[in-house]
Amino acid sequence: MKLVSFERDGRAGFGAVIGPAGTEQGVVDLGRALGGRFADLKALLAGDGLDQARAALAGRAPDFALAGLTLLPVIPNPGKIWCCGLNYAEHVRETRREVTDKPMFFMRVADSQVGHGQPIPCPPESTQLDYEGEIAVIIGKPGRRIAPERAWEHIAGYACYNDGTIRDWQRHTQQFGPGKNFWHTGGFGPWMVSADEIAGGATMTLVTRLNGREMQRATTDMMIHDIPSQIAYLSTVAPLAAGDVIVTGTPGGVGSRREPPVWMKPGDVIEIDIDRIGVLRNTVIAEA
Repeated sequence: MKLVSFERDGRAGFGAVIGPAGTEQGVVDLGRALGGRFADLKALLAGDGLDQARAALAGRAPDFALAGLTLLPVIPNPGKIWCCGLNYAEHVRETRREVTDKPMFFMRVADSQVGHGQPIPCPPESTQLDYEGEIAVIIGKPGRRIAPERAWEHIAGYACYNDGTIRDWQRHTQQFGPGKNFWHTGGFGPWMVSADEIAGGATMTLVTRLNGREMQRATTDMMIHDIPSQIAYLSTVAPLAAGDVIVTGTPGGVGSRREPPVWMKPGDVIEIDIDRIGVLRNTVIAEA
């Protein structure tokens, strides 16, 4: 399934995208189809509702067109957003850092995110808006101290992510949270592909394009700390809950490390393309 969070006629909802890519895809309103039992996509995951959603889709026509919706971040209200830094060797080299035995994590807040097709604002305080294409993991089954070999069981699905960063604010101090949390700078979408469609350990290819130009390319087998080890590490820190998001790291090729640097600017289109998921696309605007 491809599950989305959306806004339509001033109302937030969630649903399933049906129809093959490249066609006029539609959306089944799962809030309605499931009789209002779940308030949003996070609640569906927390209520172990994926099987109910699959059953509700059987033989059902779409309620409305995907093209007419305002898409929200896949999980608009995650309890935790953990982001893994320096998780591809090429990115470690370009930042002139060293590979660490343990993964390095920082956190984003929910309102630093924006959905597919929505604008990413470039704030007036900086011209150093950078892209970071990544694969997001959405937790379905909660757990604490999850063993790596059981980690795949806890994943509800996957999405594309752009860990948009205001680089000069990131570098104000060693604690670079401010640069990672400017309002609406992180793209999250277009949907969550449920884990039953992507086998645990399957290789995924990630490509980032800026105005059609390829800037990043990597496969998941190039990660230094793989997805199960990230889940095991984070679930030791604190219990992982349904709807929590793990952003698994960006490969080399970020704009700040190019010569000369490449910063996103108003009018630019940034795309994160993951072969088994889809394409997350956002246009950059000047923040009003």
